[in-house]
Amino acid sequence: MRHYTFVLNLTAEEILPYYRGQAKRVSVMSEQGLRLELPADRLRPFVTSAGIRGRFRLTTEDNHSFLDLERLA
Repeated sequence: MRHYTFVLNLTAEEILPYYRGQAKRVSVMSEQGLRLELPADRLRPFVTSAGIRGRFRLTTEDNHSFLDLERLA
């Protein structure tokens, strides 16, 4: 397994195309210096009326397939 951490701060207006399914992928820079592309629907559990804000940890298999996404405290 591999772990990547990143910060994501999007307003409600900025997240709307992802939430509606108009944009399929979100691109972020990890704290490890790698560009990550996530399926936008994986962020839905973290969306609030203010948007999406926080530090997250992405866990993948060694072949980079998605396992888990969690918001860190």
